[in-house]
Amino acid sequence: MLRRILLYLSGAGWARALVSRFFIARRVARRFIAGETLAEAIDTARELNAAGLCVTLDYLGESVTDADDTSAVVAMYCRLIEQINAGGLDASLSLKLTHLGLDISESLCFDNLRQILAAAQPHGISVNIDTESSAYVETTFRMYRQLRDEHGFDNVATVTQSMLRRTADDMRQFAAEGARIRLVKGAYLEPESVAYPDKRDVDAQFIAIMREFLAHTPPAYLDIATHDEQMIAAALEYIAAHNVPRDGYEFQMLYGIRTARHHQLAADGHRMRVYVPFGEAWYPYFMRRLAERPANLWFFVRSVFRA
Repeated sequence: MLRRILLYLSGAGWARALVSRFFIARRVARRFIAGETLAEAIDTARELNAAGLCVTLDYLGESVTDADDTSAVVAMYCRLIEQINAGGLDASLSLKLTHLGLDISESLCFDNLRQILAAAQPHGISVNIDTESSAYVETTFRMYRQLRDEHGFDNVATVTQSMLRRTADDMRQFAAEGARIRLVKGAYLEPESVAYPDKRDVDAQFIAIMREFLAHTPPAYLDIATHDEQMIAAALEYIAAHNVPRDGYEFQMLYGIRTARHHQLAADGHRMRVYVPFGEAWYPYFMRRLAERPANLWFFVRSVFRA
């Protein structure tokens, strides 16, 4: 129930307006967000690279309703690409289609995404299309395939969510295509008709999908994105037992969460990528992080009472 309330609040405009002005919330959010500026994001990426960690940079934002605003989003991602290339950073990009105008026009969103991919491709910078709520999944996958197969972008990737009932079938198809996929549990409020309501079912599907994808021949590339030690242990056990090559997968975790585990996985020889969000539109992302783990919520509450 608490998770559902927090996920509802993540999309509530009145709650966003209230919490975004709350100084303590902004301060606590900095635990999970690199900062609000491009310079802060690049500095964080540089520090993580120096510690042996890869990064993916996400300029926070979603549900844009003004076409002119998407031009600024594209410009920011192009500046990110320039900074990544100039600094020789081991960094990819993550983005949301609603941040690029999907709610306004699919063609506008497609053109914006194609522009970002075209800027990133010559520098070998991967661009990951995040999947948002289930309402956007079909469009996301269609756009991903169109850009990959019809427009020749080999630097595009996407995301699946183990909470969705459709994901096992999606992953079998992606494996057959040799796709690069980030597997997450999912952090959106969904109806039971399309998503598993029980965490045990979400976890079981995550492990089953992960194993099947890693076992596929010819191999595809899997981003194992989780902080759940049970999921990590299952992945490590399968990788060791089946001699999965190190160039067929990587672990991914969010900035500010289980940082010691980031370094441990990297020290053990696994490719470890940290998801580094930045920008002023931090509220929805922050609320979904609170919903994912009760420990994050109690950290927030303790900070309020200590203020």
